[in-house]
Amino acid sequence: MKILLYTGLLKFVEKSGIGRAIHHQQNALEENNILYTTDIKESYDIIQLNTIFPDSVFLAILAKLRGRKVVYYAHSTMEDFKNSFKGSNFIAPIFKRWIKFCYSLGDVIITPTDYSKKILIGYGLKNPVFALSNGIDLSYFHSNREGIKRFREKYGLSDNEKVVVSVGHYMERKGIKDFIKLAKNMPDITFIWFGYTNPSIVPHAILEDMRKAPSNTKFPGYVCRDELRDAYGGSNLFLFLTHEETEGIVLLEALAMRIPILIRDIPIYREMFTDGQEVYKGKTLEEFQDKIRKILDGKLPSLQDLGYNLVKEKDIRKIGMQLKAIYESM
Repeated sequence: MKILLYTGLLKFVEKSGIGRAIHHQQNALEENNILYTTDIKESYDIIQLNTIFPDSVFLAILAKLRGRKVVYYAHSTMEDFKNSFKGSNFIAPIFKRWIKFCYSLGDVIITPTDYSKKILIGYGLKNPVFALSNGIDLSYFHSNREGIKRFREKYGLSDNEKVVVSVGHYMERKGIKDFIKLAKNMPDITFIWFGYTNPSIVPHAILEDMRKAPSNTKFPGYVCRDELRDAYGGSNLFLFLTHEETEGIVLLEALAMRIPILIRDIPIYREMFTDGQEVYKGKTLEEFQDKIRKILDGKLPSLQDLGYNLVKEKDIRKIGMQLKAIYESM
C-alpha cells in the first residue's frame, strides 16, 4: 500500500491551518512507517487530497479513472467560510456547492471533528465520513526557558508584563474585532495577534480596526513555527475568540504548551471541552474581560494539566495509526 500525499499548490495554503495539516499528515505517515510519496509521477494505491483547487479535483478524477482510491480531507465548510474574506458571505452558497462536489470525489472523506462531520453529513454527502483530528506533535510543542527569553526580548516585554496572544487570519470569524476591543479595555496588558492575510482580501472594517488599535496591541504578522512556539511559552494566556472552526490546530498547540486558555463558547467546543475543566470559556466581551483578569491574577484554578491530558490523545503518532486503519479499510 502506497499513499500519494498531494502537496501541489501547497505554497498557497502554507501559512494556513490546511498547510499545517498537510505537514502533520506527513509526520503521521513517517511516524507509522506508512509508505508514501509526494511525487505525482510515482505509482500509488491511494491519493490523499487536502485542497479544493481545480488541480486536486483533476487528480481525484484521474485517480478514479485509473482505479485508484481517493481520500479527501474536508478542512472547510460553508459555515467557516462565512465572515472571512471580502464577499465571502455573498458567495458562500456557491462555495458550499463546490466543496460538496470536491468532497464527493473521495472514496472516504476525513474531517477533523465530530462537529464538522455532522455538518458534512447534513450536506447530503453519501460516501463514508470519518472524524479524525489533524493531530499535534507533542515532541515539538513544549516550553523552554530559552524560548521564553527569546520571545520576551524580541517584543520588548519585561518579565512581569502580562501578555495575551492569539493566532489566525485577519478575519471577523476569527474574532479579531473583539480582540482589539479587549485590548482597548485593558491597556495595562499587551495583546499580540500572530498571523497574516493579504490586505487586498481583508474587509475594510477589519483593516480600519487594526489601524486604530491601541498601542498595547501588536500585529507581527506570520511567524515560523519556532517563533510561534516561543510565543506560546512566553505568554500568560492564549485567547481564541473564533466564531466557527472545524477544529483549530493553534488551539491544540496551545494545549500542548500547557498555557492558560480562554476560548469563545461555540458549538464545536461544547462537544470537545468543558468550561473550567480543560479550558475556560466566555460568550460576551464582559465575560472575556472578567476571566482574562482572573486568569492573569491567579484567581482561577490552573487547568493546564487537564488540557494537556486531553490533547495527548491527539498526538500525531496516534493519529497516524488511525489513518492507517482507514487506508486498510479501503
